[in-house]
Order: sequence, then structure tokens, then C-alpha cells
Amino acid sequence: MSRPELIPRIIAALRSVLPEGPAFIPLHEPLFQGNEWQYVKECLDTGWVSSVGSYVDRFEAEMAAYTGARRAVAVVNGTAALHVCLLLAGVEAGDEVLIPSLTFIATANAVSYCGAIPHLLDSDQQTLGLDPLKLAAYLAEIAELRGDACWNRRTGRRIRALVPMHTFGHAVDLDPLLELAERYRLALIEDAAESLGSYYKGQHTGTRGLLSALSFNGNKIVTTGGGGLILTNDTALADRAKHLTTTAKLPHRWEFCHDQVGYNYRMPNLNAALGCAQLEQMPRFLEQKRALAERYRQAFAEVVGVVLFQEPAFATSNYWLNALVLDEAEAGQRDAVLDATNSAGIMTRPVWALMSRLPMFRDCPRMDLSGAESLERRLINIPSSASLCSGPLREEQPGREDKP
Repeated sequence: MSRPELIPRIIAALRSVLPEGPAFIPLHEPLFQGNEWQYVKECLDTGWVSSVGSYVDRFEAEMAAYTGARRAVAVVNGTAALHVCLLLAGVEAGDEVLIPSLTFIATANAVSYCGAIPHLLDSDQQTLGLDPLKLAAYLAEIAELRGDACWNRRTGRRIRALVPMHTFGHAVDLDPLLELAERYRLALIEDAAESLGSYYKGQHTGTRGLLSALSFNGNKIVTTGGGGLILTNDTALADRAKHLTTTAKLPHRWEFCHDQVGYNYRMPNLNAALGCAQLEQMPRFLEQKRALAERYRQAFAEVVGVVLFQEPAFATSNYWLNALVLDEAEAGQRDAVLDATNSAGIMTRPVWALMSRLPMFRDCPRMDLSGAESLERRLINIPSSASLCSGPLREEQPGREDKP
């Protein structure tokens, strides 16, 4: 039975956390309070604005150091990063790639760019990411090994890769997924587009799989305006990634010679300069975003019918986007909550439409998606900009120890 008082209580809880004054509070906006102007001006003053420049090299080196990955390759956006990751993992036309149905469309689009078929998987209520237990049972039913390759018994197609996504910055449970990938000879590629600054069992997300893709869109925790990054611990793959994203051009003093079909995917120096300045402020961004999440937790602790989604016990999240999850009995009020909050000047939005509902992916192979369907009905994102949290917390959560 739904509670008619739920919507005003949600708005009151949001207002108790959010600053007074602004007529409209966006979902997530960038914060520029460091060396952004200085670094971008240096690019303009020197003329190094395109895909060659010292800031590109610096950004790659600093991102590798920050995440703990051996190599980082900067590209134009997160979708391009994921596309190249799939190509480097050997995904070919006609292959199937296992992805969550609950994901941003870039995950499925990148699979399609390869001529491959998205194979849609269910989500875990505790992580918002892939459900490893359900996936294990599903693969035991539909997958078979032939030599070193995994094949779908039902479609007759090769299943080449597994792509977990760290939803809203919350780490998926990687260990059982890595075990499944090894058992079924699948390349595991992390879609870490939203999880810069998030950790799984003390290790930065995006560093456990064969490759991973990050995004620096304008709404991400660190932005380069538009940009993405490929992470890998395989030096040979990193070299191939850089070659492939630089139109596969062979080094030469003047000749234009290309040895395969490549992509003009390299990040411009201007964007990398912005990223370097943003990365310098990352500790503060994380502190403010985690503090904002804690304030939301306190504000919604007594609101019956809804909970604030919190990081899994094995993870430390960047809380890129905070999410409210309505009780199943309140799912019918989701759109009314969205209408009321946006009308009140507080931007909220639902989770993405499941890939299984989109016309271009409607006929893709899939497992039972009841977990993802439940989350789709009940999940609402709320304002999450780092700038929204300033000043001391009301009270820290008793007994809580922050993880590294």
C-alpha cells in the first residue's frame, strides 16, 4: 500500500540537505576551482591544442598513477574507449558480448560498433551491477566450451566478452565475475565510466579486468569537457590502443602510412589540460561527494518507503550519482516523485531505460531480468554535485570506518 505522504517527505528531506537560494539545482555540474584556466590558457598561448601535446602525456601518466594501472590511453570519450577495449579483446562481428541490461546506452552501442550482439544480463539489488550468482546459473545452462572459446548453445554464436558496469560509481562484485570469465574463457572488460575514485576491496575499479573504459564527460566527477580513457596492465595492449586510436598511423617524419583501419579517437591537448587541473582536486571532490552522501543518508533515515542506496560492504564508492530506491509498494509513485521534485526546482531523473526495452536491442538474447526491471521501476537519481556539500557534517555514522 503506497503512502500519500511520501512525496512531501522526500522533498523535505532533499531540502534539508540542499543549499537554499538557487531556483534550480541540477543533477550534477562540474566544479572549476583549480588550475583549469592556467593550463588551458597555456595550450592556447603555445598553440598545442590538438591531439599532440604535453598535457595528453601528463594526463595519461597521472591517471595511470592515480588508478594503479600500468598504462592509460586518453581518447575522445568513454564510448570510444569502450569500443577500442572490445576490439582489442578480440570481439568480432557476429560475437555476443555479455552486458547489463541496466546500463547507459554507450555500453550496448560500443558492442554494436563492433558488429557484435549485446547479450543482456540481470542486476544485483545490492550493487546495482551484474548479479554474479544468477549469471553463474545462467551460463551453466546456455554456455558451452569448445576448445578455448565459449559458445551459446541456443544461438550458436561465440560469446567473447563480459562487460560489468560500475553503476553510479558503486563497484560491482568483481571476484566472482572474474572467476566466471576465466571459467568460460571470456575477456572481462570493466565499464568504469562512472567510477573514477571508487575501490573494490582496496583496489581501484578498472584495474582488475583485461581492459577498462573511463569517461570524463561534463557531468563526471572529473571532467575534460568530453573525454575518455583506456586502462590496462598489459603494455602490448596499451601500445595497440594508442596506435589504433591514432588512425593506425605508422611513425614517420613526413609519410602518411597506415597499416590497418584505425580511429581518430585521441584526446586533444586542450581537454587533457582541463583533466590535469581537475585531477589535482580529486581528493577534495571525493571528500565532498562522500560527505553529501552521508548527509542524504541521515536525511532519509526516517523516511519510510524509500532508502538511499549505499556502497556495498566490499567497496568504497565515489558516490558519483546518489540514488533513492523506492520500496516495491511505492514503485507506482516514481513518476509522481520525479514530477514533484523537478517542479520544485530539484532536478531528479529515473535510471536509464533498460536496454531490453529499446527498439534496436529488443530482440537481443537475454536472461531473466527481474532484478533490473525492479530497479528500473524504483530508482531515482538526486542532485550529486560536489559543490553541494560544504561545512561540517551533522554527525558521522556511528562505528563507520572509511575504506581506502
